[in-house]
Amino acid sequence: MPSPIIYAMFGLYAIASVGLFTYGINCYWLLALFLKNKRKEVVHDKRKLRRYYAESGMDRMPKVTTQLPVYNEANVVERLIRSVCAMEYPKDKHEIQVLDDSTDGSEEISARMVAEMRAQGHDIKLIHRTNRHDYKAGALNDGMQVCSGEFIAIFDADFVPPTDYLMRCVPFLVMDKEIGLVQARWGHLNSQESSLTLAQSIGIDGHFVIEQSARSWGRLFMNFNGTAGIWRKSAIETSGGWQGDTLTEDMDLSYRAQLHGWRMKFLYDVVVPAELPSDINAFKSQQFRWAKGSIQTAVKLLPQVLRANVSWRVKLQSVLHTTHYAIHPLMLMTAILALPLLFWFPFKVGTVAFSGLCVLILISSLAPSILYLVAQRVSRKNWKSRILSLPTLMALGVGVALNNTRAVLSALSGRKGAFIRTPKAGDKQVHVYKSKFPYASVVELSLAAYCFTGFYQYTSAEKYLVGPFLGLYAVGFLVVGTMSLTHYLRKFYLVKFATVPALQEA
Repeated sequence: MPSPIIYAMFGLYAIASVGLFTYGINCYWLLALFLKNKRKEVVHDKRKLRRYYAESGMDRMPKVTTQLPVYNEANVVERLIRSVCAMEYPKDKHEIQVLDDSTDGSEEISARMVAEMRAQGHDIKLIHRTNRHDYKAGALNDGMQVCSGEFIAIFDADFVPPTDYLMRCVPFLVMDKEIGLVQARWGHLNSQESSLTLAQSIGIDGHFVIEQSARSWGRLFMNFNGTAGIWRKSAIETSGGWQGDTLTEDMDLSYRAQLHGWRMKFLYDVVVPAELPSDINAFKSQQFRWAKGSIQTAVKLLPQVLRANVSWRVKLQSVLHTTHYAIHPLMLMTAILALPLLFWFPFKVGTVAFSGLCVLILISSLAPSILYLVAQRVSRKNWKSRILSLPTLMALGVGVALNNTRAVLSALSGRKGAFIRTPKAGDKQVHVYKSKFPYASVVELSLAAYCFTGFYQYTSAEKYLVGPFLGLYAVGFLVVGTMSLTHYLRKFYLVKFATVPALQEA
């Protein structure tokens, strides 16, 4: 007879399985919204933009401020400033703020670039803070206090906006006074650099092509992605401004603005390319910040969403959206509990019930891959070759479960945490940034061994419902743990023999 502890373990395993099933099924809901609305919405946006320019001349364009929040971005800040200054928009109606909090000397590059662009007639200013109060949110707030634009565009350091970005986005804010934000889609500068960057690009395409489109077109709450978007200044002000009590100030403000009645618009056809992390430890750091910030936002704002006068669809999707990173502790829980339950819990499932479980698990497990597949099919001409990297993305998604579980638990503990930037290599390597030894990789490799053991035990016992998942978990932890160590060693030797200054990541 199993002890109460074993029953408790089974209860946790069942809860985790139901949670993963729920998030999986939600992928189909978002896919359905996307497929239902894509053609109509894209055509509608094109017609509205043509009508706007047919009825309005360039002399009627509103004043726009573009904010560039940067911190220790020596390798990419010049590229960023040049690309923003190259955007097509009347110079007398385009103010540019370089919000540079750097401490590594790269603020000198910003100052030089600002002087050069100002000499060319651009309205560009450098705002350099000597502290990082509230991190990016604080920099954006400080810049907003002195900006002159009615609308505020924001780009992170690793983005390269196309020249027609403002011309294609600003009109939607002018035409509809209820829109508080226009968000563009992310593209990728270096997706072909490695298997890691290619897998990331597929994952990001899934979020933007399907999920952001579905939320915007389905009149659900969506989020500003922190960059490649344009805010109505009054929407920021009436929603409480930028706040630094979460690590995802973008999602936080987005939800507060929508709770205040502002609508968000996603422009499917406007693509802004960005640099993907080519080092897995930088990728894990980015994932940690996104996961922790999302859960912080959920804790902070979901009670308000649930009390708000919005539909149950909006409330349900808001819960699933802001808590999405909960899938990682759920995956880690199932991976850890599977082996002891095999030995100590008397699984007794009839043939019909077993067949039903298999079908349900298969349907929900395939959902993310189907979402990514559709995203590639509708947005990429070379989609057939790109989907060959889906297994890499699956392994990566499982392998970061430990990293993101730590982030979720840190958020639930109430610890604010520091905003850790994601270092970029850029096209001009001015600095090489050091990284700390990835101690978590030792645990990830241990989890890989543990899951391989579970996989062997389950398949030996001819229990094929759980075994394949343990095999996937084992491969994921092995891949991420091994890459974490090899990428650290690669950077270690690069720093050791670097011909440019080596600085500690911040």
